Amino acid sequence: MKSFKYVITDNEGIHARPAGQLVKLVKTFSSEINLTSGGKTVKASKTLGIMSLGAKKGTEVEFTFEGEDEAAACEAISKFMQENL
Repeated sequence: MKSFKYVITDNEGIHARPAGQLVKLVKTFSSEINLTSGGKTVKASKTLGIMSLGAKKGTEVEFTFEGEDEAAACEAISKFMQENL
């Protein structure tokens, strides 16, 4: 299992556009990918789940990865977060 934490830097937090882009990226991997914020965990493959976390600027989120391609998924999603959120 792999994981990483990230602090949201986007002024609008996680909103619809980047959440949708994140879901598209997550669905390219076979690993189970979860996102946790404020004690709530959701599947990173669900746009509404991601948005329900209400992650605003300055909020720390944690991604966890479990599966065959977890290392590649962790690297790709970490890069996505740094570039988009």
